[in-house]
Amino acid sequence: MLACKMKPLPFNLCNPKKRPAIINRSYALLHFIAATSLIFYRVSSLLHSRPSLPHLLVFASELILSLLWLLNQAYLWTPVSRKTFPERLLQEKGEELPGIDVFICTADPKKEPPLEVMNTVLSAMALDYPIGKLSVYVSDDGGSSSTLHAIREAWKFGRSWLPFCTRFGIKTRCPKAYFPRYEDDLGEKGYHEEKEKIKSTCECYVALFLTFRR
Repeated sequence: MLACKMKPLPFNLCNPKKRPAIINRSYALLHFIAATSLIFYRVSSLLHSRPSLPHLLVFASELILSLLWLLNQAYLWTPVSRKTFPERLLQEKGEELPGIDVFICTADPKKEPPLEVMNTVLSAMALDYPIGKLSVYVSDDGGSSSTLHAIREAWKFGRSWLPFCTRFGIKTRCPKAYFPRYEDDLGEKGYHEEKEKIKSTCECYVALFLTFRR
């Protein structure tokens, strides 16, 4: 007998909603008829009389609003419900998992402190996912030198932080949230010593970053 390879279970399901789709499409049809009738009336009025500036401005605004409404129907034409199964990721082998990209966007270092961005980057880099399947990108629209320096320090600290999280199975992988909690329930050998070492390393990189900002 030939072994039949089972198709892996999907990580998510997308089911269309029939009843909301019928309601949305019926409403869109009525709205489209009303909007078309109004535009036809406006065009007919403009062709049979000399239009004034206020009438032209009103007609232009109606056209713009109608266009915006029409473009927005793409999201309502076929409503769907989605369900994810993250537990199925653990059942797959590393080479069978899909590659994922994480984009972190920032613009203003005053509203989005570089240290917070640094913690976000480290959290994304430390995700429990196969190496080579995960890519993290940072987009700084403000072009801040402080943010760039913070990312460099985060990369340096990540060389210690990521192996630490993997070795001891740390669940809270954001340094800012992890160190105040101190997951002391982990009774593995060498955990406490390694934890103190990582904490000192983190404080060192933060101090270097704060010195750079001055």
